[in-house]
Amino acid sequence: MNQSTQRVAIITGASRGIGAAVAQRLARDGHVVIINYARQQGEADALVSRIEQAGGRALSAQGDVSDPATFTKLFDRADEAFGGVDVLVNNAGIMNLSSLADSSDDLFDRQMAINLKGTFNGMREAARRLRNGGSIVNFSTSVVGLRLETYGVYAATKAAVETLTAILAKELRGRSINVNAVAPGPTGTDLFLQGKPQEVIDRMAKMAPLERLGTPEDIAAVVAFLAGPDGSWINGQVLRANGGLI
Repeated sequence: MNQSTQRVAIITGASRGIGAAVAQRLARDGHVVIINYARQQGEADALVSRIEQAGGRALSAQGDVSDPATFTKLFDRADEAFGGVDVLVNNAGIMNLSSLADSSDDLFDRQMAINLKGTFNGMREAARRLRNGGSIVNFSTSVVGLRLETYGVYAATKAAVETLTAILAKELRGRSINVNAVAPGPTGTDLFLQGKPQEVIDRMAKMAPLERLGTPEDIAAVVAFLAGPDGSWINGQVLRANGGLI
């Protein structure tokens, strides 16, 4: 693809897991990708190398999404290197499970800072600076619908993201920018698997009619659809990617 026609995508929290799969898929689809990471520089740089070896274009950029300055720097770097940004994927997130009664202030504050404030920071900067005709893809969770015990604070952050998604889609009227959210079900990533006994993982894998965990590539395909030309008529929606779980 000609450099002048390549779309430029920023993916937050993209050094591993779903974010890394999204970066690889968008690069394969012809996007220039900016791989944001908080701490995993080695993994982010290795991902850049894999994308470039496959014929794509990528660069890595460190930054904590809970800090608004991170997005200013990400967009500035994209402007300098590639002339602008067309796609923002707000993938960065954390998950700490606890009953509401046992949830600490730190558990609440950290998830709000990364999952909600981090997504808000990205949406705000994108609303100001994304090129017309672009796409914003946020991450929610199917637990918003399932309402499982111990997921309360995590699900609350994502429910707020869903509301912001629908409102920003309306506020960007006239700029041909679609704003959507993907709500994965159980997916085979470190975020989901960490700390769970195998019996719990197996049981959750069987909950969906398709009887398996999702893969990062499954979710990346949904993001690629929403960020690409085939998804341009989808706007202000939450797409639950969970194998029929809910």
